[in-house]
Amino acid sequence: MLKGVPSLAGRNLRLLTTQGQVLVHHQHRAKASAAEPAELLDQETDLSKRAKFGHTGKQLQQKICKEKKLRAPPLLNLVFANRKLSFYDTSSTPKTKEDNAKLSQRRHYSMRPHREQEQRNAEDVLFDMFASEETGLISMGKFLAGLKTTGIRRNDPRVRELMDNLKKVHKLNNYETGSSAETQHLNRETFKAVVAPNIVLIAKAFRQQFVIPDFTSFVKDIEDIYNRCKTNTLGKLADYIPQLSRYNPDSWGLSICTIDGQRFSIGDVEVPFTLQSCSKPLTYAIALEKLGPKVVHSYVGQEPSGRNFNELVLDQNKKPHNPMINAGAILTCSLMNALVKPDMTSAEIFDYTMSWFKRLSGGEYIGFNNAVFLSEREAADRNYALGFYMRENKCFPKRTNLKEVMDFYFQCCSMETNCEAMSVIAASLANGGICPTTEEKVFRPEVIRDVLSIMHSCGTYDYSGQFAFKVGLPAKSGVSGGMMLVIPNVMGIFAWSPPLDHLGNTVRGLQFCEELVSMFNFHRYDNLKHLSNKKDPRKHRYETKGLSIVNLLFSAASGDVTALRRHRLSGMDITLADYDGRTALHLAASEGHLECVKFLLEQCHVPHNPKDRWGNLPVDEAENFGHSHVVEFLRSWAEKVDQPNEECQPEAVTTKTQADEEICSTSDLETSPATSPIPTPAESGSRAGSGRSSPVPSDAGSTASAGSASSIDDKTKPGL
Repeated sequence: MLKGVPSLAGRNLRLLTTQGQVLVHHQHRAKASAAEPAELLDQETDLSKRAKFGHTGKQLQQKICKEKKLRAPPLLNLVFANRKLSFYDTSSTPKTKEDNAKLSQRRHYSMRPHREQEQRNAEDVLFDMFASEETGLISMGKFLAGLKTTGIRRNDPRVRELMDNLKKVHKLNNYETGSSAETQHLNRETFKAVVAPNIVLIAKAFRQQFVIPDFTSFVKDIEDIYNRCKTNTLGKLADYIPQLSRYNPDSWGLSICTIDGQRFSIGDVEVPFTLQSCSKPLTYAIALEKLGPKVVHSYVGQEPSGRNFNELVLDQNKKPHNPMINAGAILTCSLMNALVKPDMTSAEIFDYTMSWFKRLSGGEYIGFNNAVFLSEREAADRNYALGFYMRENKCFPKRTNLKEVMDFYFQCCSMETNCEAMSVIAASLANGGICPTTEEKVFRPEVIRDVLSIMHSCGTYDYSGQFAFKVGLPAKSGVSGGMMLVIPNVMGIFAWSPPLDHLGNTVRGLQFCEELVSMFNFHRYDNLKHLSNKKDPRKHRYETKGLSIVNLLFSAASGDVTALRRHRLSGMDITLADYDGRTALHLAASEGHLECVKFLLEQCHVPHNPKDRWGNLPVDEAENFGHSHVVEFLRSWAEKVDQPNEECQPEAVTTKTQADEEICSTSDLETSPATSPIPTPAESGSRAGSGRSSPVPSDAGSTASAGSASSIDDKTKPGL
C-alpha cells in the first residue's frame, strides 16, 4: 500500500469529526505510532467508519453490549414460550454475584441442544394427553397402559428408571392407601421429574416412530392368525427323546419382539421348553464371532444336505454339510471346546455359552433341564455314531475330546427357555446382533448376516427349500416344537407347539409363518411398491391406502394417462374415492381430460355413474365446467352400457384377439333356427390357428347367437 494513504485518511477524518472526536483520534495515533503503516491504515479506516455513524470507540462498544443484553433468539423464545422462562435480564440495575450466577445458569440452559428442549416440551404434551380435567393430575396406571399399546412393557429395561422413580415417589408419599406405585396420581412437576430419564423412548413411542407404528392393529391381525392356527390338531409329539413325548400337545404360544423392543405375546408363552436344534444357530454365531468365517467353514460346509437332520453322511470334502444339522452342530461345539476356549473346563464352557444366550435374550429366562439332558444322552446312539464317523474322517480339530464335545452338544440342546426369551433372541438376530431391549451389541453385523443366510437355506430340515419358497425368511425349528422366525430389520418371532410333522417341524408354527407372509409383505422377495394385496405394518395405518388415493386422483386431475396406466398395472383398485366420494373419473371429467376418461372406462372398466357426497355424477362435473366433448362421450358410453348385448367387452381381456373379434362379429349377425352353429372348415382352421377351439352345442337347432354366447360364458375353454 502507498505510504501517503494514511495521511490522506487522517485529513479527511479531521474534516469530518468534531473536536472531541479529533482528540480521541490523536490519542489513538499516539498509541499506534510504533505500528506498521498497514496496521495504522486499518485502524484509521475503522475510526472513519465509526465516525460516519457518529460514535466514538467507547460509545460504540457500550451500545453493542447493551444491544446484546436486549437481544433474545426468536427460536428459543418460541420453544420456551409455554414454559414462561426468561433467560435474559434486560434491567440496567447493578447485579450481585448471586444474580450473575443465576443469569449465567439460565444462559447455559438456553444453549442446550434444540432436541433436548423439544423433549422438555414433550413432557408437557404427554401430561396434557393423559391428565384429568377435573383434578389436574395424571393417572400413571392410564399412562402405563397407553405406553403398553405402543409395545413397551413396564418391565422393559429401557424404562427401569421410570419405574424406580415411581417407587420413590410412592415411598415419599408414605405409601398412600388404596394405591400402588404404578397407579399413583401425579401433578405436572412430579410427572416430568419421573419420566425425564426415559423421555426420549417414551416420546418416540407415542409419536409412532417405531418400526411398527400402528402396533395395536398389527397385534389384532396376529391374534387372528394365532386363533386359526390353534384349531390345527395335526402332527405328533417327538418320541425318540423320552422327555419330549411328555409335552402337552395342546400347548401353543407365540411371542413377538421388534427391533425397537415392541413386545406382544399370546398363549403359553411362559411354559418352559428346551431349545434343541434352535440352539444351533446361536452356537454357530459364537464360533463365527470368535474364530471368523474362514476358520469355521474350513471345518463345516454351507450347503443344504438334502438328507435327514441326523443322517450319517458327509459332503464331498468329508465335512458336515452345514451347521444346522446334527453333524455340523456337533462339529461347531468341538470348535467351541478346542479353539474358542481351549483352557476352559466343561463346566466353564457351558457357563460361557449360557452367558452369550442370556445377553442375546436381554436377561430373559435361560435355564437348563437336566432331565432332558440325561434323556437325550441315553438315547443318543445316532449322534454318537455321527461323532465317531466324523472322527474317523478327521473332521475334528486337534486335541478334541469326543465325549466332552458330545456332552456339550447335549447341554446346549437341553438349555431351557420360553417364548418370551426366544422372541428377544430372534429380534437380536433381526437387529444385526444388538439386543433391542438392552441395546447391547452382542454380535457383529457380519456374523448375523452369515447366520441368517444359513438359516434361510438350511433352517427347517428337509423342508428348507419349500419354506424358503413359501415364506422366504430365515428360520430355525427344533424337535421340542419351537420355530424361530427372523424378519431382518423388522422383528423376531418365536412360535412353540410340540406336535411335529414327519420332517420334525412344528405344525402350528409352519401354518403361522405361511399365513403371516400371505397377509403381510414380509417375504424377502415381495414387491414393496406395487404389491397392493398385502399389508405393510411398517407404514402408518392410512399411509399406504391414503397415499395411493392421492396419487391416483392427482394423476386423473392432471391428465396423466401414463401414471394411470402404472396404477392399473400395479393391481391398484382404480375405483377408490376420497373422503368426498370423488373418484378418478370425477376429477378427469371435471378437468376435461378426455383421454383419461376413455382410459378409465374402456381399459379399467370403472363404473360410469359413481356419485360423490353431493350426488354429482362425472357427467355432471364435466357439464358444470363446460367440457362438452367429455359430456358427449360419457352420455354415449352410458347408452352403450344400457344396451350390453350390442357390443362384446370381456372384463378380463384388455386387448382383443382374432378369436374375440370373430365372436363379436357372430353375435351381431341376424340368426334364424336354420343357421348352423358348427363352423365351416375354414373358420375351424382360423380358430385353431388362434389357439381357440369352438364348442359344439348338443342341440342342433340352437341359434348362432346362443352358440356364441355359450362360447363366451364357457371360461374353462383354452384361450379364455
